[in-house]
Amino acid sequence: MKHEDRIAMRASLASVLCHSIWGLSFLASRTGLNSAHVFVLLSHRFLISFLIMHLFPRQLARLREARGYLLPLVALGMAQPVIYFLGEQFGILHSSTSFSGVMIAMIPVVSTLAAWPILKERPTGGQLLFSLLSVGGVIGIGLMNDSSGTLHLIGVGALLVAVAGATAYTLLSRRLSEQTSPFARTYAMMGVGAAAFTVLALIHCEGDLKAYVQPLAETPYLLSVLFLSLFCSVVSFFLSSYAITRLPVARETVFSNLTTAVAVFAGVVFLHEPFSWMSLLCILLILVGIYGVQRTARKA
Repeated sequence: MKHEDRIAMRASLASVLCHSIWGLSFLASRTGLNSAHVFVLLSHRFLISFLIMHLFPRQLARLREARGYLLPLVALGMAQPVIYFLGEQFGILHSSTSFSGVMIAMIPVVSTLAAWPILKERPTGGQLLFSLLSVGGVIGIGLMNDSSGTLHLIGVGALLVAVAGATAYTLLSRRLSEQTSPFARTYAMMGVGAAAFTVLALIHCEGDLKAYVQPLAETPYLLSVLFLSLFCSVVSFFLSSYAITRLPVARETVFSNLTTAVAVFAGVVFLHEPFSWMSLLCILLILVGIYGVQRTARKA
C-alpha cells in the first residue's frame, strides 16, 4: 500500500470513529436536556471540554505556533460549534423533524460544491452521484420518523444558518490545516464554544449561578455531560480536524451521514425504537454512498 493510501485510510477511520461517536451523542443529549436548558447543557459541555484540553501540556506548549492565526481560529470556533449548534437547535424547534433532517443531510453536498471554487477541490461526477445517494438514505430515515412540529420561516432560516456554519467550518478547517495543528483548531473551537454558550446560559439563568450549576448535582446529567465533553467534543472534533487535514472535502464530509445510521441503531438498541426493512434499506444507501465517494475519488 502506498504511503498516501495509508494516510487516507487512517484519516477515513478517524472520520468514521468521529461520526459514529456523534451518532451516540443524541442519547446523551436527550438525557441531559431532561435536566437542563439547551444553553446550560452546551455551556457545561464545552466548558468541561475546554478544561480537558489543558490536560495535554506538551500540545499546549505548541499553541504559540498558531498565534498568528488567532482571528481565523476564532472564526472557526464561531462557525462550529456556536453558529452550527444555534442554527440546528432553533431549526429543530421551529420545523418538523423530517424537514430539519433533510436540511442537515445536505451539508456534505453543499460543502463539496463550495470546496470546488473556494479550495479548488473539484469532485468527480461519481462522487457527486454517490454523495446524493448517501443523502437520500438520510432523507429516507427522516421521512419515516415522526414529523412532529410545524414549519416556520424562522425554522427554515435557522437550518440554513446551521448548514452555512457546518460548511464554513469544513472549508476553514481545511484551509487552516496547512498552518495549524488539529489540536490547535480543536482548542480554539472548545474555547470559543465555552465562552459563547456560557454567556447565553447565564443570560438564560438571569445570572443565578445556583441555577446554572444545579443540574450537575444529578448523576445522570453529569454522566451525560462528561460523555458529551470528552468523547463527543474533545475526541470527536480532534478526529474531525485530523480527517479534514488529510482528506479532500468531498471524501471527508460524506462520512457525516454515518451519524444518522449510528443514531438509528442506538435508538433501536438502547431505547427500543422500531426498526423496519425500509430503515435497513436507507442505512444501506448511506453506506453504499460513502463507499462510492471514496472509490470514485480523483487520483492525484
